[in-house]
Amino acid sequence: MTDLGGFSMHELFKAEVETHCAALTEGLLVLERDPADVSPIQALMRAAHSVKGAARIVGIDAAVAVAHHMEDAFVRIQKGQERTVRARIDQLLEGTDFLSRIAQVDEAGIAAWSAEHAGEVNALTTALAAPAPPPVVPAAEPPSPAAEPRPVADVPVRVPEPARKVDAVVQRPMPSAEPAASAAPVAETRAVRVNADNLDRMMQLAGESMVEGRRSPALRRSLAAVRSELGTARESLEGALRRGDQARIAQARDAVARAETALTARLVELEAFFRRTEEVSTALYHEVIGSRMRPFSEGVSGFPRMVRDVARQLGKQVRFDIVGGEVPVDRDILAKLEAPLNHIIRNALDHGIEPSEDRRARGKAEQARVTLEARHHAGHLQVRVTDDGRGIDPESIRRKIVERGMQSPELASQLGERELFDFLFLPGFSTASKVTEISGRGVGLDVVHQMVTSTGGTVRVESRPGAGTTFAMQLPVTLSVVRAALVEVAGEPYAFPLSRIDRVMRVEPGAIGSVQGRLQCDVDGHATGLIDGAALLAAGATGVEGTASVVVLGDDAGRVGVVVSRFLGEQDLVVRTLDPRLGKVPHVASAAILDDGNPVLVVDVDDTLATLRKTLAEGTFRGLGQSERTTTAARATKRILVAEDSITVREVERQLLVRLGYEVAVAVDGMDAWNQLRAGRFDMLVTDIDMPRMNGIELVRLVRADARFAHLPIAVVSYKDREEDRRAGLDAGANAYLTKGSFQDQSFVATVTGLVGAP
Repeated sequence: MTDLGGFSMHELFKAEVETHCAALTEGLLVLERDPADVSPIQALMRAAHSVKGAARIVGIDAAVAVAHHMEDAFVRIQKGQERTVRARIDQLLEGTDFLSRIAQVDEAGIAAWSAEHAGEVNALTTALAAPAPPPVVPAAEPPSPAAEPRPVADVPVRVPEPARKVDAVVQRPMPSAEPAASAAPVAETRAVRVNADNLDRMMQLAGESMVEGRRSPALRRSLAAVRSELGTARESLEGALRRGDQARIAQARDAVARAETALTARLVELEAFFRRTEEVSTALYHEVIGSRMRPFSEGVSGFPRMVRDVARQLGKQVRFDIVGGEVPVDRDILAKLEAPLNHIIRNALDHGIEPSEDRRARGKAEQARVTLEARHHAGHLQVRVTDDGRGIDPESIRRKIVERGMQSPELASQLGERELFDFLFLPGFSTASKVTEISGRGVGLDVVHQMVTSTGGTVRVESRPGAGTTFAMQLPVTLSVVRAALVEVAGEPYAFPLSRIDRVMRVEPGAIGSVQGRLQCDVDGHATGLIDGAALLAAGATGVEGTASVVVLGDDAGRVGVVVSRFLGEQDLVVRTLDPRLGKVPHVASAAILDDGNPVLVVDVDDTLATLRKTLAEGTFRGLGQSERTTTAARATKRILVAEDSITVREVERQLLVRLGYEVAVAVDGMDAWNQLRAGRFDMLVTDIDMPRMNGIELVRLVRADARFAHLPIAVVSYKDREEDRRAGLDAGANAYLTKGSFQDQSFVATVTGLVGAP
């Protein structure tokens, strides 16, 4: 039985109300979709009754009154005394919101809060006690095609705190709903809720671990006894041999044999002890890791209510589905997902979904559909929000770019669809023709991009005009244990996460060819470039001789192969972060300890893939740690490193600088640029802000923190043109901050020549 004696009654009340309010919201939405089905009523009555009883115990009369009238309304619906109409559902949802809010108030402020909201309680209970409002005739107020959406401010829309299963409660302090009612500040402690079944398994395993631990003294004593017996037998045998006493020699040999038998038995026991200890400790560790994982549905339980309320405000019919609610998600990732998903779904409802009459005119179902999906794929959490609305017109984005002076018409016309969609994530960028209370202020997708990139993930947009839009986020699954393939490179072990490996293979010498100085082999009928792992990891260049052991890495953008010395097998690794004082080690993500106690470095696959593709494309090992073989004349030419993830913009910058006479190297993102800076010699850095893996601000800060680059000129070139963005770049250490519209005039050229001098 779970011990809850460490929590106050008010804390338990908060946890109980949170759970029941989530059930009330879910049940009311089900009832609204199918008013004829009264099967959810019993559960709704039970939830309201439970809240009423809990509120009565802690003495919160306002909650008692609201819950009581809600229960009465459910009884009338169940008995057929009133019909389930939308207006009644609105009142019951309003009552649910009230109960949720009052549960958040600190215990010391309940009396004052209740007195302040007495009028709201009276109005709510009066409405719930009155007969159900008559249903609204749909034809009475059809939404006009030209009508403005009603502002959400008229009816506040709140996303409730996600419901969590309260089996075993480790309660975190709840914030007060009203600042005036806040109690004295309490030292913050980080606490989480753990499912009772999970906690029970951990307790059971901890008990088994303790039992196994108690066996160790007995094993030590038995081994000590065997050692003593062997010592006595050895002394007896040595004495008998010196005296030549055959009888005593035979007795000593029998004693040695008995000791050997006892030792064998003890070794069997010791092996079983170690095996059982390993099993228990491994299971316990995985249970602890599992306690961090929560079902995806738990973090998004408030969205059906939000979609329902916003769709009503906009006069639209929307069906909202959640797919993959059972997918386990790290609780920290789950908490960070709420704000981005909120913005994406609101955008879909506001200017993604068309009005009903427009959908009918286009032959679409009058009821639109928005789907939120989560799943695990290739070691990542993938979250997708899909709607079947009007979609995004790439040409409208292209026009907006030119109108805002973010790019010249010539360069804008060269941007691909994916590059155009990336503009949607810039601060202040919006294609909405009208600003509403829901969207169109250009702030939502910037939040999405910041959250995803801060966790090392990616986000992309897929859309077809007239067919709908999908926002796809790929996030890390933050488990600290990974299954990895172990390899040896230049005599040292390295680990590749199995989830990021396409395959491992042995390639015969005859199957390896050379094209323009680059090695490659055939993988499933496709030419796949090969690079020596020793050179990649700055361990020297051993070359590829004889049969090659190859680790094939790849994703949607293609595959590449890393040649290693040999394969060492697979192993579960407990990943440990590197000491921050080391900075970012090229191509290394973290470290771990092998079963034999030796350390191993875990390869950063994203970093490695970016470098390999760039290296194979250029036919060089630039940025991999080799000394540069440049002539004196070449060194006299000033070298500029351009970090930009957009292929088009990167090429424009490169051509501009090359025409001026500079030697130019390019990096596909901040991580690639950092690796190249440390391995080569450059006279200037030009960097974008929004880049995967490491953004421009992080890159500039990292560069300025290294004494070698204290005086390196740095220019930031970004689409972000807000004053706060400019200040952020300059505060990080950049010498200049330009917008990408500067390509149209001489400001980019003037800035470069002013900072680094003539070529």
